[in-house]
Amino acid sequence: MFESLGERLQNAVHKIKGYGKITEENISEMMREIRLALLEADVNYKVVKEFINNVKEKALGEEVQKSLKPGELFVKIVKDELVELLGGEKKDLNLNGNPAKLMLVGLQGSGKTTTIAKLANMLRKKYHKKPLLVACDVYRPAAIDQLKQLGKQLNIEVYDEGNNNPVDISNNALKYAKENNYDYVLIDTAGRLHIDETLMDELENIQKSIMPEETILVVDSMTGQDAINVIEGFNNKLKLTGAILTKLDGDTRGGVALSVRHLTNVPIKFIGVSEKLDGLEEFYPDRMATRILGMGDIMSMIEKAESVIDEKEAMETAKKMQQGKFDLEDFLTQLNQIKKLGPLENLLKLIPGASKMGLNKVKINPKDMAHIEAIVLSMTPYERRHPEVLKASRKVRIAKGSGRSVEEVNKLLKQFEEMKKMMKMMKNGNLKMPF
Repeated sequence: MFESLGERLQNAVHKIKGYGKITEENISEMMREIRLALLEADVNYKVVKEFINNVKEKALGEEVQKSLKPGELFVKIVKDELVELLGGEKKDLNLNGNPAKLMLVGLQGSGKTTTIAKLANMLRKKYHKKPLLVACDVYRPAAIDQLKQLGKQLNIEVYDEGNNNPVDISNNALKYAKENNYDYVLIDTAGRLHIDETLMDELENIQKSIMPEETILVVDSMTGQDAINVIEGFNNKLKLTGAILTKLDGDTRGGVALSVRHLTNVPIKFIGVSEKLDGLEEFYPDRMATRILGMGDIMSMIEKAESVIDEKEAMETAKKMQQGKFDLEDFLTQLNQIKKLGPLENLLKLIPGASKMGLNKVKINPKDMAHIEAIVLSMTPYERRHPEVLKASRKVRIAKGSGRSVEEVNKLLKQFEEMKKMMKMMKNGNLKMPF
């Protein structure tokens, strides 16, 4: 997500940091690089022009001229303008209805059905309340089955009436939700290959009938500039309350995210960052701007960890580490906690300065973690608690049981011992940090 754009912008703003003074001459090359980076990322040319003019005007202003560190002030200007471009402040969902009604719309192939399941999952996790999914896509073959399958995976109920009229389905679902104390009603509507009057009339009728608190457009970010036309087409008819950009984890240049709010005034509320059913993130303009500029996103890392890691379990493990009683049973627990965080390379990218350290290009093979887990699981509970008993014959048995080699078993045990030594040094205060 934004990797190419991020690298280009970071290189451009890094140059300015070395200047003792910012002038129109030394800033012109910088602005040219930023302009090219934005255009190549598929940002709308009108947006690029306005962004460049705003940055240049502020960078040549009196405040920057008098600053002792004009380079740093320039970086702040670029960041602030990016935040503004991305929408300024985070826009929360309106969940005031009883139940709150959320209607998702979009073109066919935008990932709408998967996204509505992700959104229901997120709402349940965040607010600990009860969502109901409603199948109103009665035209696409297997759309209802797909939603029911997703609902089954998440243990979230799906209301459907087969190929009945979508307006009637949504009304009946709302009555059902009220009778059964559901907190959120999420309506999956039909998509089309292009915007047509029949589709828009049907969506408008559903909207008028149930009056949803949120009408959210799901947009495939890989559609590029055409996404703006799609948003405007839907917004003219439905008055959208927000957008969700999907497939931002794919080979997308990301320019649509920098153009949407500015050109359509429709706020981005969520972004799809993976195909998994927890792969939906709330959209924070300020956090996204810092990611693009290589400043990291520590808050998102913390929130991700808090949402999936068992606090009590983590505290017990930390206590064991401090006491020097950490064993392979605890190591296995930690491994399972890490797996819940999702792909590790995605987390590494959130670390400040990740691109400079090359962390944005790190590829971690999930099979490596699976191999480690297989080795530890092939040990008996006693062996995991007392790894010192693992001699040659036991290692051969573990290697066979896990389908790995004795060398791999030895390597894991060596790494585990080194980790324990490091913990002991940290406890005793003898570990010097390399900075």
